[in-house]
Amino acid sequence: MAKPELDIKKILIISAVAILVVISGIIFYNNYRIKALNEEFSAKLLVMNKEILGSINSMQQDLDSEISSLRNNLTLKIDVIDTGLASFRKKNEQEIGALNSLIDEIEKQSDIKLNELKDEISTIQVKSTDFSAIIDDVVQSVVSVGTNKGQGSGAIIDDRGFIVTNYHVVEDSSIIRVLTYEGKVYDAALIGYNDLADVAVLKVNADLESLRFGDSDDVRVGERVIALGNPAGLSFTVTEGIVSAVHRPGPNGLNIYLQTDVPINPGNSGGPLVDANSRIIGLNNFKISGFEGLGFAIESNAVEQISDDIIEQYLQQTGQ
Repeated sequence: MAKPELDIKKILIISAVAILVVISGIIFYNNYRIKALNEEFSAKLLVMNKEILGSINSMQQDLDSEISSLRNNLTLKIDVIDTGLASFRKKNEQEIGALNSLIDEIEKQSDIKLNELKDEISTIQVKSTDFSAIIDDVVQSVVSVGTNKGQGSGAIIDDRGFIVTNYHVVEDSSIIRVLTYEGKVYDAALIGYNDLADVAVLKVNADLESLRFGDSDDVRVGERVIALGNPAGLSFTVTEGIVSAVHRPGPNGLNIYLQTDVPINPGNSGGPLVDANSRIIGLNNFKISGFEGLGFAIESNAVEQISDDIIEQYLQQTGQ
């Protein structure tokens, strides 16, 4: 009876051991599987992380590229706009400049036409009567030139106070003063001269009414003219005559003289010879002694060129 119990116990023990072995095997297998799954998951997670990081890097690169492209496009567009604005501004400035030039030209032409109309009216008045119609205007621009050596006459040729006269009137003078028709006296400075042509330009610090030059090449023999000046100290005297010849040679060998029958007396030198249009056509210069009606005036074209050169050089030197 004792053996069966022993066999049962053995069976139970063997069964228990077998169960333990099986359970241990199951646990070991499960642990192995869990470890393998963990490793597989970790590997997959690592791959996923790499893929995600790669995607993020790629997206970042794409984003940076898009931003750079947008920035370049924006810069290009800004440059195009700036260029367009600069071109528009330049064109606008050019158009404004052209408009201003056109306005200045219109004003200039208007002034010229107005002056021409005034000249025509004056000419009509002179031709219908005599020179009395222009005397009041012309004499305002004639001055008496006094120096410590003597005296002569001059003509105002620029509103800024430039006066033309003969060089021999002011030569070697230390004091030069001019007297206007209105009785005002100004100290004058000799700013330049041409001793061969006997032309000098004076400058006073005053705004004065000027005469304009005529074209001496248009002067005709027989044309009536007037000489203005201060002969023998008789201020602002007017004498009338005609042009006897043109392009006469002078003592200096220059063919730049108008011959007239207008009396030229001491004090007349440097005064203007004026035509019926109130234009300076000559600068009274000298007469031949012993003969009446043989006066000579330097032609206006020569006087104008010399005086313009002197004034231009003076303005450049003084920065005006």
